[in-house]
Amino acid sequence: MAEIINSKVVLVGGPESLPETVRILEVADLADKVKIAFGAGYEHFRPSGETSLVDGEKLPVFRWCGATRIAE
Repeated sequence: MAEIINSKVVLVGGPESLPETVRILEVADLADKVKIAFGAGYEHFRPSGETSLVDGEKLPVFRWCGATRIAE
């Protein structure tokens, strides 16, 4: 079985109230969209093909592409 190696990415865009503390996270696949719970829904980010220098580290950029509400 292959070992899964997570990669750090930076999330750009979306709600201004999205905390900076959740904008850097680890993902298992750099080609997949990222969905994070926020407020009463989910914020969606997709790979942009860009990179950004964050604290001296070059990270892939995932840009906001929409939001969905949590079904009740």
